[in-house]
Amino acid sequence: MNKKTTKISNFEDDLKKLQSILDDIESDKLTLEDSIQKYKEGMELSKKCQEALDEAKQVIKLLEDEK
Repeated sequence: MNKKTTKISNFEDDLKKLQSILDDIESDKLTLEDSIQKYKEGMELSKKCQEALDEAKQVIKLLEDEK
């Protein structure tokens, strides 16, 4: 599996992880330090998700151009 396909295929898992992190932060049960760590993880996952979406858009554009 190439790198692009891997990013796109991991999108849903990463999105679920991101939602879990958001739920943890919103629960008010974390310490400030843990909240900051979760926020950092969330930002990294958010970046990965955006990259996967951008790559999916490129794939769709290529497919449309092949018509």
